[in-house]
Amino acid sequence: MRPICERCQAKTGWRDEARICSYECTFCPECAESMASICPNCGGGLVVRPHRAEAL
Repeated sequence: MRPICERCQAKTGWRDEARICSYECTFCPECAESMASICPNCGGGLVVRPHRAEAL
C-alpha cells in the first residue's frame, strides 16, 4: 500500500482514506470514484483500504 495516490499523487497515509485493489495499488477516494472503482493497472475492484492497528 502506497503513501500517495497512483493517479494524482494525493497523500494516502495510514490515517487518510484510500482505495486499493487485491495487488494493493493505491488511489485516493476521488480518483477511485472517477475510475468507477476499477483499478486501471489490473482491472480489479477498488475497495476501502483497511486501517492498521498501529496507525490509529
